[in-house]
Amino acid sequence: MNSVANLNVVHESEAQRQHARVKLPGRLRYTNAQRERIDARLQDVSAGGFSFTSENTTHKVGDFHRGQLQFQLDSLVLGLDVEFQVSSVQPEHNRVGCQFHNLGAREVAALRHLISSHLAGELVNVGEVLHILQRDNFTKARKNGSGEGMGVFGRLRAVAFSGAIFVVGLAAFGYIGKSIYGLYFVTHAQSAQVSLPALQVTMPREGSVQSLVQPDGVIEKGAPIATFTTSMLEMLKGHLGDDQLEPSQIEALFAREMQGTLTSPCNCKVARQLVADGQFASKGDVIFELVPQDGVASVSASFPYRHLEQARPGTPVSFRVAGENESRRGQIISSNLHEGGLSSDIRVQIKPDDLLPASLAGQPVEVVIDRGPSLSWLVDRAVAAGR
Repeated sequence: MNSVANLNVVHESEAQRQHARVKLPGRLRYTNAQRERIDARLQDVSAGGFSFTSENTTHKVGDFHRGQLQFQLDSLVLGLDVEFQVSSVQPEHNRVGCQFHNLGAREVAALRHLISSHLAGELVNVGEVLHILQRDNFTKARKNGSGEGMGVFGRLRAVAFSGAIFVVGLAAFGYIGKSIYGLYFVTHAQSAQVSLPALQVTMPREGSVQSLVQPDGVIEKGAPIATFTTSMLEMLKGHLGDDQLEPSQIEALFAREMQGTLTSPCNCKVARQLVADGQFASKGDVIFELVPQDGVASVSASFPYRHLEQARPGTPVSFRVAGENESRRGQIISSNLHEGGLSSDIRVQIKPDDLLPASLAGQPVEVVIDRGPSLSWLVDRAVAAGR
């Protein structure tokens, strides 16, 4: 076996024609530079050009002409308007080779159909050609398909757009996941507030009341919070004998008035004033509800009755007081129905893990019970599985 390489061997693909040439029966009609109408017979046709027979020796390489290729189909003649340039002249064979220029998409489609049908040995009819000319036989060119023509700003814009789409998709996925988690694992209280054990200031005698403090005001222990006005008869009731209860004396005692003062039993904040200024109150009526400033605050919350299992004592909760940015932790210590009877709501008492300032008494609170899997829950399950 001869192992010496033959350098004269040329691969077929290196020398093959760019387009297949076929001998299609047809005519070429055009007007030359001398304004002469030329009617020549085609020798062969390809997708890139054609050749025709001409006894005229005036053709020169580089000449540019416009004309029409005509093919006989059934009883009709198919004419293709073309622009061509002379690429070769062979006077000995009366052959002129030409190359197409600016060939339209419809002409290219019709010409390729004629060539492929001739190579396949199929007959071409007018209906097929009309169908080819009506449909879109070409696809649009890709824009910067390889990315080589894209500049720096184009690449940055493409990366930024892809990143924005990714971020939007990630945000949508996170929102859907959070919504599903909140639907199945999170329970919200209908209402809640910071509460303190309230002290009540009652009316010692019948009479009218005049407050000395502002609503939500803070007062010290022993400080006056209101004055009351009552009749002398009310003050001496139970201390007068029968001989002193004559009509004239009763009328005189009733006409005389005395004033008294109500004082604060603690360092408190006025939670509510139940009797308006100047209004008459009976003995024992509650005038003020006071909240001790040194008391231990807790959170009272209301949950729907259907969440009885989730709002049971011992359940950890998280809550956030209005005006605060961070959440606090606590635990439900008791639960009961509103007003001690049948109700659709459950009232629970929450003990905070950290001491709540008494100044927050009465502030609204958002309470959440999260019973979803946490990191400690996952660790405990992993440890239990390992055992």
